[in-house]
Amino acid sequence: MQLTAIHENCSGCRTCLMACGLARFKEVNPSRAVLRINGLFPAPGVYRIDLCDQCGACADACPVEAITETDGVYTIDADLCTECLLCVEACPHGVMFIHPAETVPSKCNICGACAEACPRGAIVLTDESEKARAV
Repeated sequence: MQLTAIHENCSGCRTCLMACGLARFKEVNPSRAVLRINGLFPAPGVYRIDLCDQCGACADACPVEAITETDGVYTIDADLCTECLLCVEACPHGVMFIHPAETVPSKCNICGACAEACPRGAIVLTDESEKARAV
């Protein structure tokens, strides 16, 4: 499974951010979301959705191999993480971060909460065969 952004459908409502924070941290706190919505101002109503595409740059940057891939999803082993934050710096989409209340960086696990909550279909959950047909 993979998350796909359809930028032209995004209204900037940020419902996805609230859904993500709730799903990942059990908090209605958009600042904890592991995706970003960026307004492309001065163009009114134009937004860009930055999502984790499971590229593996974070895993490649991790010096202790605390980030591993299983079934196409990269996850962080909190017990192995040394909190060096090289993974956060390596993320090409800026969607990995460490929250002040946490000790380990956070990243998307493709739970799909953002896609499910999006009222305009700007974020969709697809499988590889659907993505191949869309290209």
